[in-house]
Amino acid sequence: MNELPTQPEHTMAPAPAAPVQSEESFADLLQRPLSKVVIVFLLLLAALAWSTHSRLNNLRQDVARSLQKSNATSNETFALARQVQEQTKELQAKVGVLESRQSEAQSQQLALEQLYQDLSKNRDEWALAEIEQVLSTASQQLQLAGNVQGALIALANADKSLSRADKPQFITIRRAIAKDIEKLKALPGIDLAGVALRIDNVIAEVDKLPMLSDHTPVAPSELARKTRVVAGKPAPEPNAFTARVQQVWTGWTGEMWNEIRQLIRVRSVDTPEALMLSPSEAYFLRENLKLRLLNARLALLSRNEAAFRSDLITAQDMLVKYFDTRARTTQSAQATLRQVQANNLAIDMPTLADSLNAVRTYKAKP
Repeated sequence: MNELPTQPEHTMAPAPAAPVQSEESFADLLQRPLSKVVIVFLLLLAALAWSTHSRLNNLRQDVARSLQKSNATSNETFALARQVQEQTKELQAKVGVLESRQSEAQSQQLALEQLYQDLSKNRDEWALAEIEQVLSTASQQLQLAGNVQGALIALANADKSLSRADKPQFITIRRAIAKDIEKLKALPGIDLAGVALRIDNVIAEVDKLPMLSDHTPVAPSELARKTRVVAGKPAPEPNAFTARVQQVWTGWTGEMWNEIRQLIRVRSVDTPEALMLSPSEAYFLRENLKLRLLNARLALLSRNEAAFRSDLITAQDMLVKYFDTRARTTQSAQATLRQVQANNLAIDMPTLADSLNAVRTYKAKP
Protein backbone atom coordinates (compact mmCIF):
# COMPACT_ATOMS: atom_id res chain seq x y z
CA MET A 1 0.00 0.00 0.00
CA ASN A 2 1.39 3.43 0.96
CA GLU A 3 5.07 3.21 1.67
CA LEU A 4 6.88 5.52 4.02
CA PRO A 5 9.16 8.03 2.35
CA THR A 6 12.73 7.01 2.28
CA GLN A 7 15.19 9.37 3.79
CA PRO A 8 18.61 10.09 2.38
CA GLU A 9 21.45 7.83 3.26
CA HIS A 10 23.20 10.38 5.44
CA THR A 11 20.10 10.73 7.52
CA MET A 12 19.43 6.98 7.77
CA ALA A 13 22.79 6.10 9.31
CA PRO A 14 22.38 5.37 13.04
CA ALA A 15 24.50 6.97 15.54
CA PRO A 16 27.31 4.66 16.43
CA ALA A 17 27.19 5.54 20.02
CA ALA A 18 23.70 4.29 20.92
CA PRO A 19 22.92 0.71 19.62
CA VAL A 20 22.09 -0.65 23.02
CA GLN A 21 19.64 2.10 23.65
CA SER A 22 17.60 1.20 20.55
CA GLU A 23 17.20 -2.45 21.60
CA GLU A 24 16.16 -1.44 25.03
CA SER A 25 13.71 1.07 23.78
CA PHE A 26 12.08 -1.55 21.46
CA ALA A 27 11.58 -3.99 24.29
CA ASP A 28 10.31 -1.25 26.40
CA LEU A 29 7.92 -0.33 23.67
CA LEU A 30 6.60 -3.88 23.48
CA GLN A 31 5.97 -3.87 27.13
CA ARG A 32 4.04 -0.64 27.03
CA PRO A 33 0.15 -0.79 26.63
CA LEU A 34 0.18 1.69 23.83
CA SER A 35 2.43 -0.44 21.80
CA LYS A 36 0.13 -3.39 22.33
CA VAL A 37 -2.76 -1.35 21.08
CA VAL A 38 -0.84 -0.36 18.05
CA ILE A 39 0.10 -3.97 17.35
CA VAL A 40 -3.52 -5.05 17.69
CA PHE A 41 -4.54 -2.21 15.48
CA LEU A 42 -2.00 -3.24 12.90
CA LEU A 43 -3.20 -6.82 13.08
CA LEU A 44 -6.79 -5.69 12.68
CA LEU A 45 -5.71 -3.46 9.88
CA ALA A 46 -3.97 -6.39 8.22
CA ALA A 47 -7.04 -8.58 8.71
CA LEU A 48 -9.21 -5.80 7.32
CA ALA A 49 -6.89 -5.45 4.37
CA TRP A 50 -6.92 -9.20 3.79
CA SER A 51 -10.75 -9.27 4.12
CA THR A 52 -11.08 -6.27 1.83
CA HIS A 53 -8.74 -7.89 -0.67
CA SER A 54 -10.77 -11.13 -0.59
CA ARG A 55 -13.99 -9.21 -0.94
CA LEU A 56 -12.55 -7.27 -3.84
CA ASN A 57 -11.52 -10.51 -5.43
CA ASN A 58 -14.98 -11.94 -4.90
CA LEU A 59 -16.49 -8.72 -6.21
CA ARG A 60 -14.22 -8.88 -9.25
CA GLN A 61 -15.30 -12.44 -9.85
CA ASP A 62 -18.96 -11.50 -9.41
CA VAL A 63 -18.52 -8.55 -11.71
CA ALA A 64 -16.75 -10.76 -14.21
CA ARG A 65 -19.54 -13.33 -14.05
CA SER A 66 -22.09 -10.55 -14.32
CA LEU A 67 -20.25 -9.15 -17.28
CA GLN A 68 -20.14 -12.56 -18.88
CA LYS A 69 -23.84 -13.00 -18.26
CA SER A 70 -24.45 -9.48 -19.53
CA ASN A 71 -22.38 -10.23 -22.62
CA ALA A 72 -24.30 -13.44 -23.17
CA THR A 73 -27.58 -11.64 -22.59
CA SER A 74 -26.53 -8.81 -24.85
CA ASN A 75 -25.49 -11.32 -27.50
CA GLU A 76 -28.85 -13.05 -27.20
CA THR A 77 -30.58 -9.69 -27.22
CA PHE A 78 -28.61 -8.68 -30.28
CA ALA A 79 -29.54 -11.95 -31.98
CA LEU A 80 -33.18 -11.45 -31.02
CA ALA A 81 -33.01 -7.87 -32.20
CA ARG A 82 -31.65 -9.08 -35.52
CA GLN A 83 -34.40 -11.64 -35.77
CA VAL A 84 -36.96 -8.98 -34.86
CA GLN A 85 -35.48 -6.67 -37.47
CA GLU A 86 -35.62 -9.41 -40.08
CA GLN A 87 -39.17 -10.27 -39.11
CA THR A 88 -40.03 -6.59 -39.13
CA LYS A 89 -38.61 -6.28 -42.61
CA GLU A 90 -40.61 -9.33 -43.72
CA LEU A 91 -43.72 -7.93 -42.10
CA GLN A 92 -43.11 -4.58 -43.74
CA ALA A 93 -42.76 -6.32 -47.06
CA LYS A 94 -45.97 -8.26 -46.45
CA VAL A 95 -47.69 -5.09 -45.29
CA GLY A 96 -46.54 -3.38 -48.46
CA VAL A 97 -47.90 -6.25 -50.55
CA LEU A 98 -51.16 -6.14 -48.60
CA GLU A 99 -51.40 -2.38 -49.01
CA SER A 100 -50.83 -2.72 -52.73
CA ARG A 101 -53.47 -5.45 -52.92
CA GLN A 102 -55.80 -3.37 -50.80
CA SER A 103 -55.34 -0.42 -53.12
CA GLU A 104 -55.99 -2.72 -56.09
CA ALA A 105 -59.06 -4.12 -54.35
CA GLN A 106 -60.29 -0.60 -53.61
CA SER A 107 -59.78 0.44 -57.19
CA GLN A 108 -61.57 -2.71 -58.37
CA GLN A 109 -64.35 -2.06 -55.90
CA LEU A 110 -64.75 1.48 -57.17
CA ALA A 111 -64.77 0.19 -60.73
CA LEU A 112 -67.38 -2.43 -59.80
CA GLU A 113 -69.52 0.15 -58.02
CA GLN A 114 -69.36 2.42 -61.04
CA LEU A 115 -70.18 -0.51 -63.30
CA TYR A 116 -73.08 -1.48 -61.04
CA GLN A 117 -74.39 2.06 -61.08
CA ASP A 118 -74.14 2.13 -64.87
CA LEU A 119 -75.85 -1.24 -65.14
CA SER A 120 -78.52 -0.20 -62.64
CA LYS A 121 -79.13 3.01 -64.55
CA ASN A 122 -79.29 1.14 -67.84
CA ARG A 123 -81.58 -1.46 -66.30
CA ASP A 124 -83.90 1.26 -65.02
CA GLU A 125 -83.88 2.88 -68.44
CA TRP A 126 -84.68 -0.44 -70.11
CA ALA A 127 -87.46 -1.16 -67.62
CA LEU A 128 -88.96 2.31 -68.10
CA ALA A 129 -88.70 1.99 -71.88
CA GLU A 130 -90.52 -1.34 -71.72
CA ILE A 131 -93.18 0.09 -69.40
CA GLU A 132 -93.65 3.08 -71.71
CA GLN A 133 -94.09 0.77 -74.70
CA VAL A 134 -96.63 -1.40 -72.85
CA LEU A 135 -98.60 1.63 -71.64
CA SER A 136 -98.57 3.21 -75.10
CA THR A 137 -99.92 -0.01 -76.67
CA ALA A 138 -102.56 -0.34 -73.95
CA SER A 139 -103.63 3.29 -74.50
CA GLN A 140 -104.03 2.69 -78.23
CA GLN A 141 -106.04 -0.48 -77.63
CA LEU A 142 -108.18 1.38 -75.11
CA GLN A 143 -109.00 4.19 -77.52
CA LEU A 144 -109.43 2.07 -80.65
CA ALA A 145 -110.99 -1.13 -79.31
CA GLY A 146 -112.09 -0.10 -75.81
CA ASN A 147 -110.08 -2.95 -74.30
CA VAL A 148 -110.47 -1.93 -70.65
CA GLN A 149 -109.40 -5.30 -69.26
CA GLY A 150 -106.21 -5.30 -71.33
CA ALA A 151 -105.39 -1.76 -70.16
CA LEU A 152 -105.91 -2.80 -66.52
CA ILE A 153 -103.60 -5.78 -66.97
CA ALA A 154 -100.93 -3.58 -68.58
CA LEU A 155 -101.12 -1.03 -65.73
CA ALA A 156 -100.97 -3.77 -63.09
CA ASN A 157 -97.89 -5.33 -64.72
CA ALA A 158 -96.18 -1.93 -64.93
CA ASP A 159 -96.87 -1.24 -61.24
CA LYS A 160 -95.57 -4.71 -60.35
CA SER A 161 -92.33 -4.11 -62.26
CA LEU A 162 -91.80 -0.78 -60.49
CA SER A 163 -92.53 -2.32 -57.08
CA ARG A 164 -89.86 -4.98 -57.64
CA ALA A 165 -87.29 -2.23 -58.26
CA ASP A 166 -88.12 -0.79 -54.79
CA LYS A 167 -86.81 2.70 -55.55
CA PRO A 168 -88.35 5.83 -54.03
CA GLN A 169 -87.92 7.81 -57.24
CA PHE A 170 -90.59 5.61 -58.88
CA ILE A 171 -93.32 6.69 -56.43
CA THR A 172 -94.55 9.47 -58.74
CA ILE A 173 -94.97 7.01 -61.62
CA ARG A 174 -96.76 4.49 -59.40
CA ARG A 175 -99.16 7.17 -58.19
CA ALA A 176 -100.05 8.11 -61.77
CA ILE A 177 -100.59 4.43 -62.62
CA ALA A 178 -102.84 4.01 -59.55
CA LYS A 179 -104.96 6.98 -60.66
CA ASP A 180 -105.39 5.52 -64.16
CA ILE A 181 -106.37 2.15 -62.66
CA GLU A 182 -109.06 3.84 -60.55
CA LYS A 183 -110.40 5.64 -63.64
CA LEU A 184 -110.70 2.40 -65.60
CA LYS A 185 -112.33 0.54 -62.72
CA ALA A 186 -114.92 3.32 -62.39
CA LEU A 187 -116.19 2.77 -65.96
CA PRO A 188 -119.58 1.06 -66.38
CA GLY A 189 -119.10 -2.59 -67.17
CA ILE A 190 -120.23 -4.10 -70.48
CA ASP A 191 -120.26 -7.84 -70.94
CA LEU A 192 -118.65 -7.79 -74.36
CA ALA A 193 -117.95 -11.51 -74.25
CA GLY A 194 -121.58 -12.32 -73.40
CA VAL A 195 -122.95 -10.06 -76.15
CA ALA A 196 -120.51 -11.50 -78.68
CA LEU A 197 -121.56 -15.02 -77.63
CA ARG A 198 -125.21 -14.17 -78.30
CA ILE A 199 -124.33 -12.92 -81.77
CA ASP A 200 -122.38 -16.14 -82.38
CA ASN A 201 -125.43 -18.18 -81.37
CA VAL A 202 -127.59 -16.31 -83.88
CA ILE A 203 -124.95 -16.86 -86.59
CA ALA A 204 -124.98 -20.58 -85.83
CA GLU A 205 -128.78 -20.70 -86.20
CA VAL A 206 -128.96 -18.85 -89.54
CA ASP A 207 -128.76 -22.05 -91.60
CA LYS A 208 -131.72 -23.49 -89.67
CA LEU A 209 -134.03 -20.52 -90.02
CA PRO A 210 -136.96 -21.16 -92.43
CA MET A 211 -137.29 -18.79 -95.35
CA LEU A 212 -140.39 -17.62 -97.13
CA SER A 213 -139.16 -19.19 -100.35
CA ASP A 214 -138.83 -22.68 -98.84
CA HIS A 215 -140.98 -25.36 -100.56
CA THR A 216 -141.68 -27.21 -97.31
CA PRO A 217 -144.20 -25.29 -95.22
CA VAL A 218 -143.76 -24.81 -91.56
CA ALA A 219 -145.57 -27.37 -89.44
CA PRO A 220 -148.80 -25.83 -88.19
CA SER A 221 -148.96 -25.06 -84.54
CA GLU A 222 -151.08 -27.34 -82.42
CA LEU A 223 -154.63 -26.01 -82.10
CA ALA A 224 -156.19 -25.74 -78.72
CA ARG A 225 -158.82 -28.29 -78.04
CA LYS A 226 -162.24 -26.73 -78.15
CA THR A 227 -165.25 -27.81 -76.28
CA ARG A 228 -168.54 -27.60 -78.05
CA VAL A 229 -170.99 -25.76 -75.95
CA VAL A 230 -174.71 -25.78 -76.58
CA ALA A 231 -176.70 -23.26 -74.58
CA GLY A 232 -173.85 -22.96 -72.12
CA LYS A 233 -173.75 -26.80 -71.61
CA PRO A 234 -171.40 -29.42 -73.13
CA ALA A 235 -172.84 -31.41 -76.05
CA PRO A 236 -173.92 -34.95 -75.35
CA GLU A 237 -171.43 -37.71 -76.14
CA PRO A 238 -172.25 -39.60 -79.38
CA ASN A 239 -172.68 -43.34 -79.38
CA ALA A 240 -169.99 -45.82 -80.48
CA PHE A 241 -171.15 -46.16 -84.09
CA THR A 242 -171.50 -42.45 -84.62
CA ALA A 243 -168.07 -41.83 -83.08
CA ARG A 244 -166.50 -44.45 -85.33
CA VAL A 245 -168.03 -42.98 -88.47
CA GLN A 246 -167.02 -39.51 -87.43
CA GLN A 247 -163.44 -40.63 -86.77
CA VAL A 248 -163.14 -42.29 -90.19
CA TRP A 249 -164.64 -39.23 -91.91
CA THR A 250 -162.35 -36.87 -90.04
CA GLY A 251 -159.23 -38.87 -90.91
CA TRP A 252 -160.15 -39.09 -94.59
CA THR A 253 -161.00 -35.42 -94.92
CA GLY A 254 -157.89 -34.43 -92.93
CA GLU A 255 -155.61 -36.34 -95.28
CA MET A 256 -157.26 -34.75 -98.29
CA TRP A 257 -156.93 -31.30 -96.80
CA ASN A 258 -153.23 -31.83 -96.08
CA GLU A 259 -152.63 -32.91 -99.66
CA ILE A 260 -154.46 -29.85 -100.92
CA ARG A 261 -152.45 -27.59 -98.64
CA GLN A 262 -149.23 -29.04 -100.05
CA LEU A 263 -150.34 -27.91 -103.47
CA ILE A 264 -151.75 -24.52 -102.62
CA ARG A 265 -150.37 -22.07 -100.04
CA VAL A 266 -151.77 -18.68 -99.33
CA ARG A 267 -149.43 -16.20 -97.66
CA SER A 268 -149.57 -12.53 -96.95
CA VAL A 269 -146.08 -10.99 -97.47
CA ASP A 270 -144.91 -7.42 -97.88
CA THR A 271 -142.15 -8.29 -100.36
CA PRO A 272 -143.33 -10.67 -103.09
CA GLU A 273 -139.75 -11.03 -104.39
CA ALA A 274 -138.87 -12.96 -101.21
CA LEU A 275 -140.98 -15.85 -102.54
CA MET A 276 -139.12 -15.94 -105.85
CA LEU A 277 -135.64 -16.68 -104.46
CA SER A 278 -133.85 -19.62 -106.02
CA PRO A 279 -131.90 -22.06 -103.82
CA SER A 280 -128.60 -20.45 -104.79
CA GLU A 281 -129.95 -16.99 -104.02
CA ALA A 282 -131.26 -18.26 -100.67
CA TYR A 283 -127.78 -19.65 -99.88
CA PHE A 284 -126.09 -16.32 -100.62
CA LEU A 285 -128.78 -14.49 -98.65
CA ARG A 286 -127.99 -16.61 -95.58
CA GLU A 287 -124.26 -15.99 -96.03
CA ASN A 288 -124.91 -12.25 -96.38
CA LEU A 289 -126.86 -12.33 -93.12
CA LYS A 290 -123.94 -14.11 -91.43
CA LEU A 291 -121.52 -11.47 -92.71
CA ARG A 292 -123.73 -8.71 -91.34
CA LEU A 293 -123.78 -10.38 -87.93
CA LEU A 294 -120.00 -10.91 -88.02
CA ASN A 295 -119.50 -7.23 -88.85
CA ALA A 296 -121.71 -6.34 -85.91
CA ARG A 297 -119.60 -8.58 -83.70
CA LEU A 298 -116.38 -6.88 -84.85
CA ALA A 299 -117.94 -3.45 -84.33
CA LEU A 300 -118.94 -4.57 -80.83
CA LEU A 301 -115.38 -5.59 -79.92
CA SER A 302 -114.00 -2.37 -81.41
CA ARG A 303 -116.75 -0.32 -79.72
CA ASN A 304 -117.87 1.16 -83.02
CA GLU A 305 -121.38 2.20 -82.01
CA ALA A 306 -122.55 3.37 -85.45
CA ALA A 307 -121.40 0.28 -87.35
CA PHE A 308 -122.70 -2.01 -84.61
CA ARG A 309 -126.24 -0.63 -84.71
CA SER A 310 -126.30 -0.32 -88.51
CA ASP A 311 -125.37 -3.98 -89.02
CA LEU A 312 -127.89 -5.16 -86.42
CA ILE A 313 -130.72 -3.12 -88.01
CA THR A 314 -129.85 -4.52 -91.45
CA ALA A 315 -129.82 -8.08 -90.08
CA GLN A 316 -133.22 -7.60 -88.43
CA ASP A 317 -134.67 -6.20 -91.65
CA MET A 318 -133.39 -9.24 -93.55
CA LEU A 319 -135.03 -11.55 -91.03
CA VAL A 320 -138.36 -9.78 -91.41
CA LYS A 321 -138.16 -9.56 -95.22
CA TYR A 322 -136.89 -13.00 -96.25
CA PHE A 323 -137.51 -15.36 -93.31
CA ASP A 324 -140.66 -16.81 -91.86
CA THR A 325 -141.30 -14.78 -88.72
CA ARG A 326 -143.99 -17.25 -87.57
CA ALA A 327 -141.34 -19.86 -86.79
CA ARG A 328 -140.14 -20.06 -83.24
CA THR A 329 -136.46 -20.15 -84.28
CA THR A 330 -136.87 -16.92 -86.23
CA GLN A 331 -138.69 -15.27 -83.37
CA SER A 332 -135.93 -16.40 -80.95
CA ALA A 333 -133.23 -14.94 -83.26
CA GLN A 334 -135.12 -11.64 -83.47
CA ALA A 335 -135.48 -11.45 -79.68
CA THR A 336 -131.76 -12.14 -79.21
CA LEU A 337 -130.81 -9.40 -81.68
CA ARG A 338 -133.09 -6.94 -79.91
CA GLN A 339 -131.37 -7.74 -76.59
CA VAL A 340 -127.98 -7.27 -78.20
CA GLN A 341 -129.01 -3.96 -79.71
CA ALA A 342 -130.12 -2.69 -76.29
CA ASN A 343 -126.48 -2.50 -75.11
CA ASN A 344 -124.93 0.96 -75.09
CA LEU A 345 -121.41 1.12 -76.47
CA ALA A 346 -121.11 4.91 -76.49
CA ILE A 347 -118.77 5.26 -73.48
CA ASP A 348 -116.01 7.86 -73.36
CA MET A 349 -112.83 5.95 -72.68
CA PRO A 350 -110.18 7.66 -70.52
CA THR A 351 -106.60 7.88 -71.68
CA LEU A 352 -103.42 6.71 -69.96
CA ALA A 353 -101.82 10.13 -70.41
CA ASP A 354 -100.98 10.55 -66.70
CA SER A 355 -98.94 7.35 -66.53
CA LEU A 356 -97.22 7.98 -69.87
CA ASN A 357 -96.34 11.57 -68.94
CA ALA A 358 -94.92 10.44 -65.57
CA VAL A 359 -92.70 7.83 -67.26
CA ARG A 360 -91.51 10.25 -69.94
CA THR A 361 -90.82 12.99 -67.41
CA TYR A 362 -88.67 10.64 -65.34
CA LYS A 363 -86.77 9.50 -68.43
CA ALA A 364 -86.11 13.11 -69.44
CA LYS A 365 -84.32 13.83 -66.14
CA PRO A 366 -80.48 14.00 -66.45
